[in-house]
Amino acid sequence: MPIQKVLVVDDSKTELMFLTDLLKKIGMAVRTAENAEQAMDRLAEEKPDLILMDVVMPGQSGFQLTRTITRNPAYADVPVIMCTSKNQQTDRVWGMRQGARAYLVKPVDPAELKARIAELG
Repeated sequence: MPIQKVLVVDDSKTELMFLTDLLKKIGMAVRTAENAEQAMDRLAEEKPDLILMDVVMPGQSGFQLTRTITRNPAYADVPVIMCTSKNQQTDRVWGMRQGARAYLVKPVDPAELKARIAELG
């Protein structure tokens, strides 16, 4: 199934704008959320084909939210790509253990993001 609808979860408005613009340029519909609560609301409204997840957010972290989403049978088939400034190998391993399908370090390289999306789609 080709990826067309993406949910971007990040508490940085700059990052939300950057990723939204990038995804729209390659023909995707984008919805955004700035925290875990908004993300769960967006999921309930419309199931995306992909989620781009920040890690460091107020309240629930992206690691916790990824675990919640990937272990929920309603959303377990939605791939999550972590997009974060946390660049340690232990962070990468932990993100993948929470259910992420890919782990990208900010600033996100547009070509790398497109490649990861293509692999999932």
